[in-house]
Amino acid sequence: MELLCSLWDLQLHTTSSHPPSTQPSTLCSSTVVIFSLQLTIYLGKRDFIDNIGSVEPSTSCFTYLCFLPVYVTLTCAFRYGQEDIDVIGLTFRRDLFFSRVQVYPPENKPESLSHLQESLLKKLGKNAYPFFFTVNYLPCSVCLQPSPRDVDKSCGVDFEVKAFSTENLEERIHKRNSARLLIRKVQFAPEEPGPQPCAETTWQFFMSNKPLHLKACLSKEVYYHGEPIPVTVMVTNNTEKTVKKIKVQVEQVANVVLYSSDFYTKVVAAEEAPEKVQPNSSLTTTLTVLPLLANNRQTREIALDGKLKDEDTNLASSTIIKDGIDKTVMGILVSYKVRVKLIVSG
Repeated sequence: MELLCSLWDLQLHTTSSHPPSTQPSTLCSSTVVIFSLQLTIYLGKRDFIDNIGSVEPSTSCFTYLCFLPVYVTLTCAFRYGQEDIDVIGLTFRRDLFFSRVQVYPPENKPESLSHLQESLLKKLGKNAYPFFFTVNYLPCSVCLQPSPRDVDKSCGVDFEVKAFSTENLEERIHKRNSARLLIRKVQFAPEEPGPQPCAETTWQFFMSNKPLHLKACLSKEVYYHGEPIPVTVMVTNNTEKTVKKIKVQVEQVANVVLYSSDFYTKVVAAEEAPEKVQPNSSLTTTLTVLPLLANNRQTREIALDGKLKDEDTNLASSTIIKDGIDKTVMGILVSYKVRVKLIVSG
């Protein structure tokens, strides 16, 4: 017999070491360097920070030496399965955002340059051209971990910066005339802490005059990746039954809101108390759980922060949705809950 108590308010986030930005939502300000038959994109970094109210500005450049116009695009796409599969005219990819700027010949002179762009322009010379992208509110980079035999099947949200040269935008862009670079948009935790999560439940057994009471509390609402989560469990057993086991587990809930509206619930950390609660007695104990990707690498369909090639990542951060934003454009919504189980003798 199991008695359950769930805490839904747990949030797992990327550690923030920067104050929230007050600048407009400039996701990508960069420089492209173009040599003969070669495009080179320079980015100051590949992770761009969403502080909920704004997106952290970034800086970079690109270079060029030929006579064809050069364009740079920024695409935010949701992928569901293999992109090259087309079923009755329906593809498994949806572009959530697309923006294109003409970098060469430059249409408009940038109003201001970042320090990195100024340095790159001095170093790279006359073939370097800066560019900027300003975006609206977009989802963060999240992907579902595929099974070992499905490594080519991706499900998630990613961002791609692409530079290419062409005379006609309607023509197919060849790889030899383009340069691609994946970037990530990650969300940092809010600075203001929320209320302390706490939940309790009572179970009245048949033929028992008094109930079994369970209460569970967390020390705070927001935890960072790699931070232990202490869960305080209080059991008041006024029955004639014995509580044989106390289990605490952290569950990740990933909701794919595009195409299928699927829910994937995976246990990412679990602990069990060695104590038993005898009849007509009580117990207060603290169990510490630690959700880590290192312990879940074989778990299929677990949500991760977006990966960049072979770089390591971590469990996906909790999704925070800004007021007034349609959930369906977020791709994948991620949340965490702590579940406490009592195993009671029959």
